[in-house]
Amino acid sequence: MAKTFRPYAPDQLLMLPPSLREWLPADHPVYFANDLVETLDLEPILSSYGEERGFPPYHPVLMTKLIIYGYVRGVRSSRQMQSACLEDVAFRILAAGQAPDFRTIATFRTRHLEALQSAFAQVLHLCREAGLVKLGHVAVDSTKVRANASKHKAMSFARMKQEEKRLRAQIRSWFEECAQVDAAEDELYGCDKTGDELPEELADPKRRLRKIQEAKAALEAEAKARGEHEPKPKAQRNFTDPDSRIMLSSDKAFVQAYNCHAVVEADSQVILLAQVSQTAADQGQLLPLIEQVTLEQGQAPEVVSADAGYWKELDVELLEINGVEPFVAPKRVKHSQWREMKAPRGRIPKDLDCKERMLRKLSTQRGRAEYGKRKTSAEPVFGQIKEALSFRQFLLRGHHKAQGEWSLICMANNILKLMRAGWNPKCAAN
Repeated sequence: MAKTFRPYAPDQLLMLPPSLREWLPADHPVYFANDLVETLDLEPILSSYGEERGFPPYHPVLMTKLIIYGYVRGVRSSRQMQSACLEDVAFRILAAGQAPDFRTIATFRTRHLEALQSAFAQVLHLCREAGLVKLGHVAVDSTKVRANASKHKAMSFARMKQEEKRLRAQIRSWFEECAQVDAAEDELYGCDKTGDELPEELADPKRRLRKIQEAKAALEAEAKARGEHEPKPKAQRNFTDPDSRIMLSSDKAFVQAYNCHAVVEADSQVILLAQVSQTAADQGQLLPLIEQVTLEQGQAPEVVSADAGYWKELDVELLEINGVEPFVAPKRVKHSQWREMKAPRGRIPKDLDCKERMLRKLSTQRGRAEYGKRKTSAEPVFGQIKEALSFRQFLLRGHHKAQGEWSLICMANNILKLMRAGWNPKCAAN
């Protein structure tokens, strides 16, 4: 008995063109991203295009959708985006069948990075309209993200001075050697050259010396700005990404990285502020972060929690003066140890200093509950960004560009929170 199957004819022509909206389920994230970008003000990008010359460029709205959706999907490489426009149904729907070259995508992202970064504030405004931003309790945390540079391309100030001296001596000896064999070189070079061209073996040391001198001068300028006579011997600068720094990662390895901060709404895991720092330490960052959130949102949060890395007595006291209740660990204590602490009873002794008062507050039942919200807000957000969105290393180099890319990835986090909250972009457009 012959078996029957459903018809299968890959080369069969369609009588009517299919609708792109029929290719994926109606609740697919690509439609949400598409409709959300339509609500954003992209005038800064659109107005940057002047008179048309040559072949018309891809539409800026299309390019913006590709980049934002790429970050939402964990696809950040311009080459991967180009491939996705050809092979991934969702990207093909978003691009309406077009496939921009990876160079075009990369150039667009770099050219309009500041405008794309400003979209973070617009998405955050939508989160607030959707009721995801209440500024009741916010958690502050940071994570080290690898720079697009190897730590082996860095050199300490002490090594720079040694290498500069060695290269100067090497170059000087080579020039002396060249001077001794001028007659032989004239015969070797021929009549079409003057004989004083830089030898090939000398070109690379000259470039290396110039790079070392530039890096050394930059370190000296930084030291002078700090009021120091000269940089510390172990002060380092990377030749690939000079703005990045050697930092200790969470797995106890020294990496070339940036320190990425996030202020997170405790209940919704929406990121209120995304900042990139060049300093590995978090101390002294808490107050500026909360001040920036207050400035941008028009009101201060009621409660702030942060780990011991952010502890600074002056910051804590100023937060309290301004009506923000801080729950900041004054020293590193394991979560299990907080639970084992006995809750204090009676009135707070008047002779306690700031650190002792904070320890007492954190050992209370409410203190443990408030401080524990970090584990369910800021810490999971970093896990989602690094695992679900595959963000473990910057693609762009330089502090300014790293800030832009961190804003993009944090905006992707907020877009996902909006989508999962059931917010409808079409309602906002109307």
